[in-house]
Amino acid sequence: MAKLDRRIQKTQEALKNAVIELMGEKDFDNITIQDIADRANLNRGTIYLHYQDKYDLLDKLIESHINEIAEMDKWACDEEWMDAFIPYFEYFKQNHLFFSTMLTSKGAGPSYFRTRLLAHCIAGFQCEIDRESGKNNNLKDDVILQFAGTAYAGVIEWWIINGMPYPPEVMAKQVGALLERSL
Repeated sequence: MAKLDRRIQKTQEALKNAVIELMGEKDFDNITIQDIADRANLNRGTIYLHYQDKYDLLDKLIESHINEIAEMDKWACDEEWMDAFIPYFEYFKQNHLFFSTMLTSKGAGPSYFRTRLLAHCIAGFQCEIDRESGKNNNLKDDVILQFAGTAYAGVIEWWIINGMPYPPEVMAKQVGALLERSL
């Protein structure tokens, strides 16, 4: 994969930061391309060199975070439940502004983010259902996955919205223990 030019990276980063800042001030649906351009201190036309519209910009921003989380999934499955979640909660903490904005803002964009996060959580747990011990006998896979995914996404949202009252390690151990019980 070709390396992205630094100027392009800087411009895209400025646009992503601008949209996040603006979402902290008003609903995504009410943000205009001109608002984003002004906040990023760029020409309106520059946005269209990189993105089709504000929805494409937000989609790429969300996609980059989901991809970062997905990279962690590749090795987290080999870890014990409680240890596996530490890097995730550290990532959420490091990217607090993005996640808190996505989880507290209103409009189509944040709603889309919640849907993507939940779908990612559910997909990540599909291979984790314990059928060996018998604890999940008589339970349907889709119900187990919906329960675990919704619980995990909900705890992430609660933790971020409430100012991260516990350190990532504590959250990882708590969530790991709870999910290990239910999956």
